Amino acid sequence: IDGLTSINSQKFHIGVTGCQNVNLRDITVAALGTSPNTDGIHIEKSTFVSVLNSTISTGDDCISMGPGARNVWIERVACGPGHGISIGSLGWKFQEPGVQNVTVKRVHFTETTNGLRIKTWARRSLGFVRNVLFHHVVLDGVKNPILIDQNYCPGRRNCPRQASGIKVSDIRYKSIRGTSRSKVAVRFECSKANPCAGITMHDVKLTYVGGGRGEEATATCANARGTSSGFVMPVVRYL
Repeated sequence: IDGLTSINSQKFHIGVTGCQNVNLRDITVAALGTSPNTDGIHIEKSTFVSVLNSTISTGDDCISMGPGARNVWIERVACGPGHGISIGSLGWKFQEPGVQNVTVKRVHFTETTNGLRIKTWARRSLGFVRNVLFHHVVLDGVKNPILIDQNYCPGRRNCPRQASGIKVSDIRYKSIRGTSRSKVAVRFECSKANPCAGITMHDVKLTYVGGGRGEEATATCANARGTSSGFVMPVVRYL
């Protein structure tokens, strides 16, 4: 799909489901930031999918990856407004294919709700997320720049109270820059049953733009194990 423009879809603009070898290039998606469930591009149960040189403005995820998304390459994408680039939500079903081998590279977020997000329901599941690389990313005025949320529950009503069964591992953040509209710029809220493993952060600099002079961004971490190298701000203390 080359050079397509999609404007004001009632729900998802582009869906890639049950596919192999899909290339989306020079895509433009335009919708109001207040429009619900208008994901720009949604990918699931598909392999070898690339999204290149695209501009996405929407009221939900700019790009979302659901169960069974594998070998996905996203590069040179501008996102905003919207909810960022998300893996998930995952784990609603017990028997659910995992997400693996995802690269997100040279992406620019502008005033989005989230930046780089992984989200799973707090339910039993055999699913997983593994081998994900976020590389050369710029985030300008993003509310939640880096987020793993394994207690995902939009609206916070009738939320499941189990521990997420989704195993999150081998998630790499390299050369990330930008500003956060919330004090907590990095939040790893992982599963008690399956703690996140193999998180690596290298050369990450996120600053807080909403506070007073000298007030720095912070990171919170629960049930996550990993390492940091190079210059990393805010400092992540893995638990």
